[in-house]
Amino acid sequence: NPKAMPGADKDDAVVVAISRDGNIYLNNFRTSLDNITSDVRERISARGDKTVFIKSDARAKYGEVVKVVAAVRAAGADNVGLLTDKSSAKTPPPPSL
Repeated sequence: NPKAMPGADKDDAVVVAISRDGNIYLNNFRTSLDNITSDVRERISARGDKTVFIKSDARAKYGEVVKVVAAVRAAGADNVGLLTDKSSAKTPPPPSL
């Protein structure tokens, strides 16, 4: 069940994004899987709130997203929020089996 994450809209929020082609961005600056742990650790080390939000393109490879989540957790993030876009179209529920 989704819940609102208003902290993700703050100017100082730490957001990691994964594009459909596998590029990784930390607050709009491109980085790599090899550097994301140290980059996030540096960004959250002096913060009281060690929440990191992860936003992934729907077409990104699942395995790549899992690797990024693991790297963010290894950086010391206390909370990891997964951001999604709200669907504007009403999707009917799946048929019962």
